[in-house]
Formats: sequence, structure tokens, C-alpha cells
Amino acid sequence: MVNRVHVKNSNSRKDKGKNKKFMNHLTVEELIKAGAHFGHPTHRWNPNYKNYISMKKNGVYIIDMEQTSQCMIKASEELTKIVRNGGNVLFVGTKKQAKDAVQQAADRCSMYYIVERWLGGTLTNYGTIKKSIKRLLILEKESSDIYTNLTKKELSMLERERMKLADLHRGIKDMKHLPAALFFIDGIHERIAISEAKILGIPTIGIVDSNTDPRDIDFPIPANDDSMKTIGLIVNYIADTIIEATGGTAQVDEPMDSDIISADKEETEIVGESVLEESTELETTSDTEKEPKEKLELISEDEKVSEDVLEENQEK
Repeated sequence: MVNRVHVKNSNSRKDKGKNKKFMNHLTVEELIKAGAHFGHPTHRWNPNYKNYISMKKNGVYIIDMEQTSQCMIKASEELTKIVRNGGNVLFVGTKKQAKDAVQQAADRCSMYYIVERWLGGTLTNYGTIKKSIKRLLILEKESSDIYTNLTKKELSMLERERMKLADLHRGIKDMKHLPAALFFIDGIHERIAISEAKILGIPTIGIVDSNTDPRDIDFPIPANDDSMKTIGLIVNYIADTIIEATGGTAQVDEPMDSDIISADKEETEIVGESVLEESTELETTSDTEKEPKEKLELISEDEKVSEDVLEENQEK
């Protein structure tokens, strides 16, 4: 699904290259196929979300995908402005369904991410976080003086500390200053990150479901925040927007060598079958041609025998 999105992005670049303005595009059909229109049950909803709801079906709210598409366009325009001005985007997805998709998308567009537990004060108390990152960098150097003249127990304690800090700060280890924008998955799950961004005036962009108050987010994207397909589709959309804003191009997956080999095998099999059919047809035709020849030979032999018999009778 993501591959089709990339193809659409490249086509949109060709069509709108004259305006020199990036406009990433996802169709409503693609969002519906990914299950982005399913909200929470009707008893678990936020009344402030009613503008993004189209109807209720089987006790579940259905999200209006037309508004979702418009919100995604607004979010992509804001991200384009931020990235072109030299700003960085922090991806936050600490829930289980979003971890892999968020990390891969952030790595692809060379942005920072947090997929483990959100540490309180990551933004508002960033000075302390920077000290923790410096500690991690010291622990990662094997030639550091901190490892000299230590017992095995002390070395194991430092190793555990290094692994813990590496898990917490692996996505922001190279972040030198605060991000210019925050992109998150699930407004309720990441409410601490959103509140810290609001205090510092950092614009927030993220996927919000029907149980979330969209008024707390600057650029909400109404969609199903529990579906891995939906999360992957929207996160890759955001990553493509950032890549285009930085002057790159979205990657389109090319066919693998194994696929080409399998296709060649299928062609050879088809050709082999056709050759076998032709050979069998030739054999049948040759057999049919042989039969009348054999019959003619038998008839000629019978005629010879009958002539010999007649000559003997005449002699008698």
C-alpha cells in the first residue's frame, strides 16, 4: 500500500512542479482500505470530536475521511514550511502498534523519534535530558577512563546503565536543540508530550481517534489510531512530506531479483509446455501419415499375390 502512495507522490510532483509547492496526496479509498475510518464505540467518545464523525454503525462511530484528507493536507503544508526553514520534527509513538512504523519512518526522513517510554521533562527540562545523553556517550566509549580499575560487578552495573540509557535516548541521541514540531500517534497516550509542547509553543501534529479532544492539538488528523495499517500509511505520508520538503524524492520499491528469476522460470515453463504440445502434435500427425502408407503397401502385396495365383491357374 505504501508503494502505491509513493507512486502517487511522484506523479503529483510532476503535475504540480510548476507551482514549486509540495502537495502530498492520499485518496479516500486508500484510507478506507487501511481501516482509518473506524472510530471507538459510541460510549467511548469525546463530544468535541463530533465534527469529524460522519455516522454511527453497529455501535461504532465512522470517521469522515474527506475531513481526514483535508487535515492531512494542512498538516503537510505546515510541516513543509517548518522543514524548509531548517526545523526538525520529533516523532513520538510509544504505543505498541506504532513503534516499528514510527522508527522506520523517522529513520527514512532523518528525523528524531521516541518509541520507548516518554520521560517527563523531555522538552520542558531538556537540559537534564542532555546531561543524560552526555552520560550515554561517555558510557559508549570503550576507551573511556570511567572503565579503568573497576571490578566485574561495577562493570556490569555500568553496562546495565548504558543499555537502559541507550533504549531511552536512541532516537534523540543526536538532537542538539528542541524540535520545531511534534508528530505523535494517539493524543491520549501521548498527552504528556503534547502538554510539554504546548507549554513551549511547539506546534503539535498527530493522529487522533474519536475518544480524543482535537482542540488540544494544533493540526489533528482524525483517523483510527489503533490500526497498524492506518498508522503506517499516515506516518509514511508524513515522512514523504518531509523528504520532499528537504529536496529528496520518495523511494519506490523496485522488483527484487528473486521476483525476476521466478518470472523467468514461469516463462520458461510456459515455453517448455508449448514445445511439448507442438512435439506431441507432430508425432500424432506423423503417425496418421504413416497409417495410409502402410495400408497402401498391404494392398500392393495383396495384388501381387492375386496376380501370381492367376498365372498359376492359367499354366494349369
